[in-house]
Amino acid sequence: MTPIVEVDKLRKVYDDGFEALKGVSLDIHKGEILALLGPNGAGKTTLISALCGITTPTGGAARVGGHDTETAYRAARKLVGLVPQEVALEPFERVINTVRFSRGLFGRPRDDALVERTLRDLSLWDKRQAKTMELSGGMKRRVMIAKALVHEPRVLFLDEPTAGVDVELRRDMWRVVEGLRASGVTIILTTHYIEEAEAIADRVAVINAGDILLVEDKTALMRRLGRKTLRIDLDTALDRVPAALDGYDLELGSDGRSLTYHYDTSGGNGTGITRLLQALAAEGITLSDLHTRQSSLEEIFVDLVKKGDAR
Repeated sequence: MTPIVEVDKLRKVYDDGFEALKGVSLDIHKGEILALLGPNGAGKTTLISALCGITTPTGGAARVGGHDTETAYRAARKLVGLVPQEVALEPFERVINTVRFSRGLFGRPRDDALVERTLRDLSLWDKRQAKTMELSGGMKRRVMIAKALVHEPRVLFLDEPTAGVDVELRRDMWRVVEGLRASGVTIILTTHYIEEAEAIADRVAVINAGDILLVEDKTALMRRLGRKTLRIDLDTALDRVPAALDGYDLELGSDGRSLTYHYDTSGGNGTGITRLLQALAAEGITLSDLHTRQSSLEEIFVDLVKKGDAR
């Protein structure tokens, strides 16, 4: 299947010599949600801007729906919706006219039913006659989302769409996103709320310093790189970890009543838990409880970025 978004060795160098994108290559499939993660200044917004026709790349190529974003930019741009980080609205215009106008910009015929449905989905219908200057920050963000959706894009870029907004908007936003995905819309998301990416993304791409470090199915990534942790609660507090257990790299809790053991389920040598429990018994250490947890996507992301910085 041909990807709906194709990025081939895309570069962006600014006039001051700063290289924001260093030959990025990336394929994005129809109907998926891709979480694009990276620290501030990693190149996320530059990449999105290049794909949306806002920034002109220095080299390489990008296509949306098979249309080159430079040589066939009108056709490519019609397929794209963008919710940018910044809120930019005409302050004296009414909400409903703002959304209608955005649809018209893309040459789409008037569709009042669609406009109403979009505003209702984002809890904006009651505010349709309000001037945008009269809205709260969260409501203005909703209008930005409505503007991005109303021309029925096939690819939707969400650049930090819920940064600094209320919980209700975040819930509305993800409900709309799930509906769009169900209809076949492709969604590219950047977010500081990595737990959101963990909850809704199909694949994860990590970018740092203009380079793509990794693109992988989210579940496979967490299975491959996610470490598991075993916390062992003790009946009796320890002053220190016995020397016989040094090979297990155990962490003693501050109160001496727990031990933490990290293990990997992807290797071929087992977890080592059975041997550890036998070693604890041999040392006369009795347990009161066991707890396991797996590292989150956020922890994996932080580790990847640290390794990328160290290269």
